[in-house]
Amino acid sequence: MTLSDVIPKNLKNAKNIFSSLRSRNYRLYFIGQGVSLIGTWMGNVALSWLVYRLTGSVFLLGLVGFTSQIPMFILSPLSGVLTDRYNRHTMMLLAQVFFLLHALTMALLVLFNLIEVWHIIALSIVFGIISAFDAPARHSLVIDLIEKPEQLGNAIALNSAIFNAARLVGPAIAGVTIAIVGEGICFLLNATSFLAVIVALLKIKIPVRKTATKSVNLKSSFTEGLQYTFQSVPIRTLLFLIAAMSLTGFPFIVLLPAYAKEILSGGSDTLGFLMSSLGAGALLGALYMAGRKSVLGVGGIISFNVVVLGLSLMLASMSANIWLSLLLFFIGGFSMILSIAALNTLLQTLAEDDKRGRVMSFYSMALMGMMPMGNLLAGSVASGIGIAYTMLGGGAITMLIGGWFQLRRKALRKYIHPIYRLKGILPIVQDEV
Repeated sequence: MTLSDVIPKNLKNAKNIFSSLRSRNYRLYFIGQGVSLIGTWMGNVALSWLVYRLTGSVFLLGLVGFTSQIPMFILSPLSGVLTDRYNRHTMMLLAQVFFLLHALTMALLVLFNLIEVWHIIALSIVFGIISAFDAPARHSLVIDLIEKPEQLGNAIALNSAIFNAARLVGPAIAGVTIAIVGEGICFLLNATSFLAVIVALLKIKIPVRKTATKSVNLKSSFTEGLQYTFQSVPIRTLLFLIAAMSLTGFPFIVLLPAYAKEILSGGSDTLGFLMSSLGAGALLGALYMAGRKSVLGVGGIISFNVVVLGLSLMLASMSANIWLSLLLFFIGGFSMILSIAALNTLLQTLAEDDKRGRVMSFYSMALMGMMPMGNLLAGSVASGIGIAYTMLGGGAITMLIGGWFQLRRKALRKYIHPIYRLKGILPIVQDEV
């Protein structure tokens, strides 16, 4: 698959790309989330630059990444059970309110020059706890927002598109804002941006969903979800893949402030450009996925793009030229989001409706829960052998992971095809999943 193959076939038909926006609820969510995510990315860049400015330590960059995401690993199984038992819409709304308060606290500490490293670590833990309850609810809510089940793949891809459009815009604004007025204003703008998604969620009206699991206690519900998730060969394999990528392939992001300063000899604006390049590639990848009409064939997309992601990281580790680095991170962002969106789509279409929240909690655990361990590992290794060699090793392992999944694809089809035929996704036997 090349860019010339992708663009004409999938991006020329805007009607297909934005089909799920015909659903009122999803359209409201899409707009509100889009505004909020720009602020979130501004906050992310401001936080990483603040930590590096205060400490000059790549280890602490990794530590902050660890503390902000390890609660996801610990709490996601519980939050997944709650997502299947209670109102996903309400859970997500409450999470956004707490995110707003968290961002406002960061803004006030920085603006009044009270911020210390221990504040950042403590608030990162709080952020992780909120995220642990937000992520499963947010992932599972998508199917409740669309009017037609066949729009699910498109809606998931558009979620990735808006996430990465924000990744494109937010860091660029943040880099300039930090250079002019400092990190505090970025955190304040982030806090304000949460109002958009809160208003959107308040306007969304979703019919009351029957929750058959309410009569079952939390322990039994968790055990049921655990057994269902890990007894399913395709779901188990996909979760292992995303966990491995989160451990070795994705932690390069936490090293970008040090990469911008030490490898490229740049400042906060350079970091913003790198993040925006990553976001631009990811946005194109998400639009490609949104243009696809079928879930069939995404297995090949996953294996190919995991390999490409690993290769782009290896080449970026050897680059000291900003233009080459921007190109490589663009390719890396494109491949990374194709892999993530395809994995998300496969999991949501494979999972049974009454267990989707618990399956997606394990997805969040694998994606965001393993990343803190990868961040801590990357920060520790980089402090010992340097940023370049750390990225080189992570990229090489990621390529091997992609090759392993390609070898597993044929064996997975015999498990996936019966599920898809039962759901009407695959009316006749196909060879490509």
